[in-house]
Parts: sequence; C-alpha cells; structure tokens
Amino acid sequence: MKTLVIAEKPSVAQDIVRALTPVAGKFDKHDDHFENEKYVVTSAVGHLVEIAAPEEFDVKRGKWSFAHLPVLPPYFELKPIDKTKSRLSAVVKLVKRKDVSRLINACDAGREGELIFRLIEQYAGGLKNGSYQGLGKPVQRLWLQSMTPAAIRDGFEHLRTNEQMLGLADAARSRSEADWMVGINGTRAMTAFNSRDGGFFLTTVGRVQTPTLSIVVEREEKIRAHKSRDYWEIHASFLAEAGEYPGKWFDPNFKKPTGDDADAELRGDRVWSQREALAIADAVRGKAASVKEESKPTTQASGLLYDLTSLQREANGRFGFSAKTTLQLAQSLYERHKALTYPRTDSRALPEDYLPTVKQTFEMLAESGMKHLAPHALTALNNNYIRPSKRIFDNSKVSDHFAIIPTLQAPSGLSEAEQKLYDLVVRRFLAVFFPSAEFTVTTRITSVVNHHFKTEGKVLVKPGWMAVYGKEAAEDVTDAKEGDKGQNLVPVREGETVRTESVEPKGLKTKPPARYSEATLLGAMEGAGKLVDDDELREAMQEKGLGTPATRAAIIEGLLTEKYMFREGREIIPTAKAFQLMTLLRGLGVEELSKAELTGEWEYKLAQMEHGQLSRAAFMGEIAAMTERMVKKAKEYDRDTIPGNYATLSTPCPNCGGVVKENYRRYGCTGIDGNSEGCGFSFGKSPAGRTFEPEEAEQLLRDKKIGPLEGFRSKAGWPFVAEIVIKYSDEDKNWKLEFDFGDDKKGEETGELVDFTGSESLGKCPKCGGAVHEHGSNYVCERAVPTLAQPTPTCDFKSGKIILQQPVAREQMSKLLETGKTDLLDKFVSMRTRRAFKAFLAWDKEAGKVNFEFEPRTSKFPPRKTAAGAPVKTAPAKKAAAKAAPAKKTPAKKSAATKAPRKTTAATGKQPSAALAAVIGEGAVSRPEVVKKLWDYIKANGLQDAKDKRRVNADAKLLPVFGKEQVTMFEIAGIVGQHLS
Repeated sequence: MKTLVIAEKPSVAQDIVRALTPVAGKFDKHDDHFENEKYVVTSAVGHLVEIAAPEEFDVKRGKWSFAHLPVLPPYFELKPIDKTKSRLSAVVKLVKRKDVSRLINACDAGREGELIFRLIEQYAGGLKNGSYQGLGKPVQRLWLQSMTPAAIRDGFEHLRTNEQMLGLADAARSRSEADWMVGINGTRAMTAFNSRDGGFFLTTVGRVQTPTLSIVVEREEKIRAHKSRDYWEIHASFLAEAGEYPGKWFDPNFKKPTGDDADAELRGDRVWSQREALAIADAVRGKAASVKEESKPTTQASGLLYDLTSLQREANGRFGFSAKTTLQLAQSLYERHKALTYPRTDSRALPEDYLPTVKQTFEMLAESGMKHLAPHALTALNNNYIRPSKRIFDNSKVSDHFAIIPTLQAPSGLSEAEQKLYDLVVRRFLAVFFPSAEFTVTTRITSVVNHHFKTEGKVLVKPGWMAVYGKEAAEDVTDAKEGDKGQNLVPVREGETVRTESVEPKGLKTKPPARYSEATLLGAMEGAGKLVDDDELREAMQEKGLGTPATRAAIIEGLLTEKYMFREGREIIPTAKAFQLMTLLRGLGVEELSKAELTGEWEYKLAQMEHGQLSRAAFMGEIAAMTERMVKKAKEYDRDTIPGNYATLSTPCPNCGGVVKENYRRYGCTGIDGNSEGCGFSFGKSPAGRTFEPEEAEQLLRDKKIGPLEGFRSKAGWPFVAEIVIKYSDEDKNWKLEFDFGDDKKGEETGELVDFTGSESLGKCPKCGGAVHEHGSNYVCERAVPTLAQPTPTCDFKSGKIILQQPVAREQMSKLLETGKTDLLDKFVSMRTRRAFKAFLAWDKEAGKVNFEFEPRTSKFPPRKTAAGAPVKTAPAKKAAAKAAPAKKTPAKKSAATKAPRKTTAATGKQPSAALAAVIGEGAVSRPEVVKKLWDYIKANGLQDAKDKRRVNADAKLLPVFGKEQVTMFEIAGIVGQHLS
C-alpha cells in the first residue's frame, strides 16, 4: 500500500520528491505525478475546487433582484474550477486508487492550504446526506515552514495528525463560506438597490474589502473636511561662549487635550495669533538668558523580525513595491530560490529550539561571499551575539508559522528586486541579534524673561545594530531634520548666561492628515482600522486585523481593480464610486459592512476556531443573521434618496440657470434659489455603472461633453469606453445625457462643411500630407471631410479616438504621425476573447491605415545548450492577428545541432502571377508560403466577413486573384494553385 502526497503547486511536489529520494528511493515521473515503492506525489495548481450554492439556490447575474435574496443555502456544493478540471480529475483518480491507503496534505502551511486539500478530498468522496465526508482514508499533515531538503525530510518525520488540524480546517471552510455569503448577498443587494432606476450598476462588497475601503474613505473625508488654520512657532538663536545653538519656544504648562472633542492640532509649541507671536519675539530679542540642561543615555533596539505585513510595509516605504509585488518576490525567494522561509506568516518570533539553526544561518552568511552582509554576520559570531532572547525566540508568539528569515541556502541568480527584498530580510535578521544602539540625549531649556525655549540634541554613541545598515541608519536619528533636534549641541558651562542673538516668528498652517500609502494602509488593516506604529502593540492587536497577511495584498488589488480607489504616486485615493458605496451603507444602517473593527472581531473569532475555542456553527450563525439583516435593510428602504454629504456644482443649469446639486443618484436642478424642485433638468451620477467624480460632472455640465472615459459596463456586464454628451431634446424641451460612440458619418453624408478654424493640428497626414485634426470621435485629415477650402474630400485618413476600449490621447496620435508609432498602450480589449492586451498603434503604409504592432516576445527560459555548447534557437513567437504585412525575416545562423530550413529557390518554388505578386510580393514561393502570406494580408486588413469568419471579402488587390467579391476559406488553396506556375 502507498501514501499519496498532495502539494499545492507542482514546484513544491518536485522539491518533495528531491528531498525524499535519498531516504525513500528513486521516483518514476508520470504525466501528473511521481511514484516509487512507498509514495505517490502529486500537486494541485492552487485551488481546484470552489464552493457554490446548489442549483436551486444559485442566483444568476440576470436575476440580480431582491426577489431572490437573501441566499442562505442549507449546504454548499463543491464544483471544479473550469480552467483546472483536468488537473482535478488526475488528482481525484490518484486519491481513489485502491493501492493508496493514506493521504498526506502537503499544501502550504496555513488556512488557505488546508482549504485547498480538504475541498479536493471531500469532492473525491462526494455528497452524502447533504454533506461531504471524504473517502475515509487516514489523513496526515506535512507542515513546512522552510523548503530546504533537510526541512522537508524533518517535516515527514514529524507529521501532524488529522485531529490536530480540524480547527484550522473548520476556520478555513467557515472563512470561505462567510465570504461567499456576505459577498454574494451584499453585492447582489447593493447592485439591485443601485440598479432600481434601470441599467446595471455593479456594486461589489465583501466581508473584508468593504471595511478596508471604509478606512481609506474616512481618511479622505477628514482631509476634505480639514480647514487649515494659521499658527506661529517662535525660533531663536542663542549665543554662548562656545558658539550658537537654536531653540524653539514652548509652553511648559501645556497639557495635551483628551476626549472625543479634543482639538488634535493644539501643541505646546504653537501660538495661535500673530500678535502674540510678535510680542514674545519682541520681549526676548537681545535679552540675557539662563540655561538648565539634562543629559541622559538612552538605547534603541532594532525592529522585530518581519512577518509578511511588516515586510510589505517596509518594502513599500523603502522601494515603492506594492503589497502584491512584495508577496510575489517573497514567494519566489521561498519557492524558487529556497532562500527565505515561508512568507505568508503573521508571526514575528522564532521557535525556542531554533537557536542552532540561527547560528548555522549566520555561519552561512559569514561564508557566503556577500560582501555587504558577510562582515556583519562574522561580527555577530565572533562577539557571541546569537543568544536566547524572549524578544526573538518565543513559542507563545509562533502559531502556524514563524517569522520570515533567510534559510541555510545562499541564493544566486536573483533579480534586482529579489536581491533588494532578500537584503532587507537578511539585514533585519542580523540586526535583531546585535546590541541596541546607544545615544546621549540632551534636553536644554533656555529661559528668557519668563519665556522658555527647548533645544534637544541626540548623539549616537555606539551604533550597535545600526552598523548593519551603515551610515544611512546611523544618521537616521528620530526628528533629526526639524532643525532644533538631532544635532550635537555646543557645550554650555553650568551657570553660564547666554544671549538671545536672534528670534523669528514663523507663520505656518495646519495640515490635514496624510493619505494612506500601501504601507500605512497595511498597518491600518493589521490594527483593524487603528494605525499603530509600535511593533509590540501591533503584534498584540493583529489577531483582530482585517484579513490575513496572505490576503491583504489581494484585497487592496481588488479594490483598485474595481475602481473603488486608485494609486497616485505612493498615495491611495478613493474614487466617487467608493464615497457613493459608503454613503449607501451608512444610509441603510448596515454597519457590519463598513466598520473595520467589527470585521476584525470576525477574524479574531476565526483564529479562536483554529485553536478549538469557538464552534463553526456559532460563527456561521452570526454570519447568516448579519446577511439577512443587510438584505432586509436594502430591500425595505423606501425613501427617495440616501442622506449624505453632497456637492453643489458651480456651473448653472443649462435649461433655466438654476443651481445644480448632487443627491444619491443624480445631479439635478434645484431652481434659482437652490432649494426648490427646479426645471426638471438632471442626469444620472452613474451612467452604465461608472460614477462621475465631482470634477467630471462639473466639466460635463460646463463643456456639454467629456471623454473618452473608461469603466462603463453594458447591461450584460461587459466593460466599454465612451464619450458622454449633454444634448438638447426638442421632444422633452430639456437637456439630456447621451453616450457618444463616435458616429461621425451622418454629418459627412449630408455634406455639411467642417470648420477647423482654431483647431490645433496634430501633425501631417501620412497619406496626403494634409493637417490631421480632432473631429468628433476620430482623428481625421482635413482633406477627408468637406471644408470651405475643399468641399469635396480627396483623402480617407481616419483613426478612432477609442480603439477596442483603448482611449488614444492627442499626444499619442501626434507621436504616431511624427514617428510612425505610438507608445505601448495597455488597455485594448479583444472583441473575441474580452481579454486586455498591449500593443503599439503604427502606420501601415502598405495597408494604408493604422494597425496594431506587438512587442516581440522573448522566451521565459534560457537557451538550451547543445552538445557543441551553442544555444538552440527558440521558436519564434506567434504572430498577432492584427499585424500588418510581415516584415522580411533575417535568416538565422545555423546552429551546430540544428538543421537550417530548406530555402525556396527558383528551382524548388513557383512564380506567382502578376495579380498574386501584387498582394504577396515578387519571387519564387511554395504553396504553403503563399497561403500563409495571403492570410497575413487578410487578417491585417480585416477582410474576414463580420457575420461569417469562414468567408473572405475581396478588396481591390484581392479581386483579380479571387475573381469574385467573396470566397470561402476552403476555396483559397485551390485558387492559389491557379496563380502559380
């Protein structure tokens, strides 16, 4: 009988096989698994199975109405994920093998890894009496926190029992089902509410993503509500016998206000009137002063070891890496390079028996040849710095995983970004064992006619751990850049009288709180909405955080993808769509979805479930009750609008000149006085599911048009890009909002003259040299439309301002006209696959129009070495369908181990007819070459029939070849033969 080992990814399965081979014997490789006398090793590729409501409880997109809500299925069915069905079938087949008597879960150590395995095992067993029982085969857990061969073998010697993992399995399943229930019901309820007026306004909400968004929105609301106030600081310079030193005025009797209504902007060194500031300056200027001074030593310990969130915060602050990027890099260093321990951890401590491994790691680093790190490792070893410490080694602070540290394996071949992250982890690992940095802190109080000035000096005496970071950290003294702190002070004798040399009141303004960066948002998620900088305090609070270290990056990326917020530099800014969602949730009284602290409590309960302190039934009961209440609130809301903080536009109503104000759903006229029903003019805030920013609504009202804008969704849910205009309707006797998809032909067909006076040309037409202008939804040649100078068009150059949902900016069209090609644009969306793709827009002279040009693809794998040592040429990348006539290929040099393809010569090929040569070019060709060149031409010029892709329409060049206006794709090969001789 054999043991089946199921890993989470193929790379981990290979690592397990390599580690077991020396102790369990050689493995044979099969298509989907490895096998020897004792083990069968296979893997998933992430999640293979997902949970879903049974058919009778499912709510399809077309039925997103309150009539079908709430959805609280009695149980969840398991169904294969479409794109990995074949992998699931292969794994299930192995699970059911009769000679497999035992299963080992070798998926990633954590909640998600447990869920991946449990769903596969339960799916294999099938549904019995409303629940999945699995196959009943014994299950053990391989718990890996390092991917080195030694760690894997050690893991197999210390397998955990199924009973030990039941709490984690319950928490994993509960998290998955809770997210489904809140996400499905919340999203459908809010979408149904927002789509009451027609259309499809997708409004996604989630158990973790929405409270995270509320943190960002609340901060932005504080920034917008902030009213800057003037204040003054009084800075003086004092002259002592040894030289000058600075000082700043402060009130020694000041006490920081407390309570909910406390003014957070009050400070002991701020004066709130210019008159008072000038009076203080005048009173002390030129006067003698007495000095009191106190110096005391202080120490500063290094930061704790990294968990994933603290590593993501640090990498974002230092390098600008997004949380997603940091996780990907850390995962690569763990899986591929085996250089770091498991990264998806929330622990910042090591097991108490890990001291010998740490010493071995220091020895590896000392001998690694990494010149910037090795000397510090050697210093630590020579000075016996690696000693037991509760701050570093603490079993009570190690749950599923321990802190992220380097492994015993020195990495090689790292990318620049991977090297940066590896260095960050290694330096923190080294620093935490070094002694604290030692400073001397001097506080000097200078008293002048009952006014007091404070000067603080902080001098680094012994760098300690700061030596690991070099000069950068040694100079990074807290508050060193404020002018009166951090400096080495000139000495003052005891009892010495100094003189106020100069004094200056500085006028300043209070600032709003800073926007979140990814670093600070991750910290706020970790503290369930409370931004906590202190390492130890953050550690105590993180059990109640939003999400887990492994999911926080994905949550942030999801909010960015759904256009609830966007990045600007390192700042994260919420959109109008985010404010509208928060207004809705607050107005409906659905606090569960908008309060970070409450969702943090749920995360805490999941952690309790992992440790067997809370039942799965109790937790899911709470989630079901909250879901029912949320849907009921939205369904029964009967007022016209949702109360909120709404904008007033400065542009008047185009119909009557009244004041246009925002409400929950619309911008509408409120009459000349701004408080009446108005003239009836209004337009929706969220046409086709895209919410106007207030600035965009202002521009639309002012200019009567805006765009092209992206982010709209059709009724079927497909995204699209469009311009929006406000036009006068004779039928309604009012102005109405309309989409403008760029149908400029109507004006051209009537012969109405186009006036380009005052329009700036973008460049010369590539066809005729005329000036190209913006016209409607296109860029056109001035000779392609009727104008006063040329009523009859003589050119046909035209290119859309939106191509396959990609807005083409004026600057890009100017660049194309000047250089022949735009920059690489990344928002094209295929009409066939609905997938986004990147391409250049380029002028295709042969086709006589603008076409796509794609980046050359390079192989992900290095060239394979041949016996002679020469690399084998990689296969060329597939040609893009929209590419223009193919460029001439440069013949590759023959490799020692490859045979050059046979050339088509006059002797071996055939000569095309004049008609065919006009399409594919002169020269001897083979029949396959002709067919290929013809299809390149057909695709480049879009000649496949729109209704039937199997038919090809003939243009002026192909008509003499085909002999008729349309042929089928099956006729082409026969026609080609008639034109070759």
